[in-house]
Amino acid sequence: MDLETIPGVGEKTARALAALDEPERALRRGDVATISTAPGISQGRAARIARGAIRLEHDDPGGFLATDRAREIYRDVLGLLQERTVTDYAAQRLETIYPSPRRSRIEEVQTFAAEAVEREYDAAVLEALEGVEPLRKPGDVRVRERCLATTDAERYSAAREAIPELSVEVVEDAQGLAELARGYATVYALDESFAGVTVEGDVQVTPDALENPAEVVPERPLAFFARNRDRLQAAVEVHRTAALEPACDLAALEDGLARLDEDGTVAGDEELDRLTTAVDDLDAAASAAESVANDRLREAIREQDVTIEGSDLLSLVERGAGVDSLLSRELADEYAVAVEAAREHLIDALDLDQGEAEVARRAFSDEPTFPVERDEEVISRLREELTAAKERRAGRLKRELAADLADQREGARQLVRDALELDVELAVARFAREYECTMPAFVSDDDADAVGFAIEGGRSPLLDEPLAEIDPVDYDVSGVALLSGVNSGGKTSTLDLVASVVVLAHMGLPVPADRVRLRRFDDLHYHAKTQGTLDAGAFESTVREFADLAQGGEGSLVLVDELESITEPGASAKIIAGILEALSENDATAVFVSHLAGEIREMADYDVTVDGIEAVGLVDGELEVNRSPVKDHLARSTPELIVEKLADEARDEQVAANGGAPASDGSADREPEPVFYDRLLEKFD
Repeated sequence: MDLETIPGVGEKTARALAALDEPERALRRGDVATISTAPGISQGRAARIARGAIRLEHDDPGGFLATDRAREIYRDVLGLLQERTVTDYAAQRLETIYPSPRRSRIEEVQTFAAEAVEREYDAAVLEALEGVEPLRKPGDVRVRERCLATTDAERYSAAREAIPELSVEVVEDAQGLAELARGYATVYALDESFAGVTVEGDVQVTPDALENPAEVVPERPLAFFARNRDRLQAAVEVHRTAALEPACDLAALEDGLARLDEDGTVAGDEELDRLTTAVDDLDAAASAAESVANDRLREAIREQDVTIEGSDLLSLVERGAGVDSLLSRELADEYAVAVEAAREHLIDALDLDQGEAEVARRAFSDEPTFPVERDEEVISRLREELTAAKERRAGRLKRELAADLADQREGARQLVRDALELDVELAVARFAREYECTMPAFVSDDDADAVGFAIEGGRSPLLDEPLAEIDPVDYDVSGVALLSGVNSGGKTSTLDLVASVVVLAHMGLPVPADRVRLRRFDDLHYHAKTQGTLDAGAFESTVREFADLAQGGEGSLVLVDELESITEPGASAKIIAGILEALSENDATAVFVSHLAGEIREMADYDVTVDGIEAVGLVDGELEVNRSPVKDHLARSTPELIVEKLADEARDEQVAANGGAPASDGSADREPEPVFYDRLLEKFD
C-alpha cells in the first residue's frame, strides 16, 4: 500500500506512518491505537487516517452521506454507539465504521458485528475496562552509572547509534579502562583485545554488546513495561473478568510487573532495598554516629575527676599538647568505648554486611579527639562501594527481569489491543440489545429494482422516548412514493427511521427493527424540512440539486420532508411532480413527505404511489394514529378529522335535543349544524 495514496495522508504523515512496525496491517485493521503511536498523530487523526485507508482498500469513493441531514443522522446514530463505550479509544475506533456502498466493506463489518453482538458482559467487565488505555511509548532512557569503552573510532560511532542510553568512551589501553572503572559502576569493553586484562572495578568484556543491547541496557525493554504498568494490569483484569483468551501468560506477566516499579527499578528485592537505603541514609547515619560518640564522651568527662600535677601540666604545655593528649592519657578507655558505640551505630543503622562494616569501622579513628568526627574520605569510599554494589545488583536484577519479560512484550501489546477492541464490540452489543436490533439482509443486485427497503417492526433510535413506548413501524418502498399523513402523525420520524436503518445497514451494523430487507444504495440524500419560503437564489440552488440527482440518481435513496415549503403551494406541487417523474424514470428509490400528495398525484404524468400515516381519530383532543404507513392510501388531514368530530358531536346533540329521534330537515328555522359540517366534509373527498 502506497501510504501517500490514502486520502488525507501527505508526505510528512506517510513518513510518520512508515515508522510503525507494520503500518499496512494497522491501517487495514483500523487499529487506531497503533496508528496513534506514530510521531505527531493524535488518536482522533488516527481514526480519520484509518477511515481513509479502509476506503482505499475497498475502492470506496466516499460521499455516501450526500446532504447535511444525512450526515446528521450518521452522527446521531454514531453518537448512540459511542455513548455505550467505556474507553476514549473505543469511541474513536467507532469513527472508522462509516456507511459505505461497497459490498466488501459492508460484509467485513457485518462479520465483526455478528461476533460482537454475541459478547456477554456485565457491570464487572465494564468497570474493568475503565482502567484500559492505549499503550504509551516509553520515554528516553539515560543510564549514567554504566558506560561503553572502545579503542576504535568506527566502533565508537556504531556504539553511540546502537546504544544511545549509555556514554561511549574512547580509551587507549588498560590504564584508560581502569580510570573509567573508578568513575562508573560498570564498564563494558567492546574490544576483544581487553579479554584477560585485570583492572580494579567492574569491567566486563562484551564484544557482542551492540548486537544484544538489552544485555547492557535492560532498562530499554523494561521502560515499556514500567511506563505501561497500570494499563497492562488493567488489561489483565479485563481478560480475567471477561474470560477472554489471552495472547500471553497472564500469571508470568503479572509476576514480572509486580517486580517492576513505575520508575523502571526492580521492586521486591530485599538486598537491593538494603543497599538503596544504605546509600540514601549514609550521611544521616554518620552524623548520628558522631552524636552517639560525643554524647558518651561528654558524659564520661562530666563524671570523671581528673587531677593533673603541676609538673605534668607544665610538661603538657611545653610539648604544645592539647585536649587530645589529655584524653589519651586520662580517658583513653572511655574514648575507645564511645568510638566503638559510634561504629556499631553506623553499621546497625545501615544494616551493613561484614565487608562493608570493615570499611565503615575506619570512619572513626582510634586516635582520641574531641569532638569526635567522621573521616569524610572513608565515608566517601563507603558510599562508592555501596553505590557500586547497589548498581551491580540492580543491573543483574534488571537483566534477569528483562529476560523474563522479553517474550511477553508482543503478547502484552496484543493483550491491551484485545481489551480495547472488546470495548468496541461491547458498544455494538449494548446498542443492539437495548434497541432490540437485528442484522439487515441486503438483496442481490438482480433484485435491487424490485426492492428499495422493507422495514418490519422498526423503532427509531432517534426518538427521545423509552423503547417500550415507541410504536413499531412497518414500511416498505420500491421506487418513488409520496408519504401523506396528519400533522404530528409521525411522518418525519418515519423518514428518520428509514434514514437511520439505511445508515446503520450500510455501516454493516445491526438495525433497530424486527426484520429489514434493502438494496445497496450508492448514496443517501435526506432533505430536512425547510423553515419558511426560500428566496430566489436558494430556490434555484435547491432545484439545481434535484436536477443533478434526477440525472444521475440511479441507486440513490432520496428522502425529502415537505419540499413544498420552498415556494408557493401551487408551484410546489408542480415542481415536486416533475422531480418525482425524473427520479422514477431514473430508477431511484425515494420517499417525499407532503401535505400536497393529492395535488402532486394529479399533476404527475404517471401513477404516483401515495402512502398514508392514518389517524384513527381524536381522543380527548389528541390524535390517535396508526404509525405504520398504509400502502396506496391518501391519509386524511387533521382538519378533516376535526370537522368529522364536530359533525358527529353536532349530530349527537341534535338527537339528544329531539328526545332521541333525529330531526327532519324542515323542523328547524335554520339549517342544522350537522348538514353544515357534512358539507365541509364533502370538500375533502
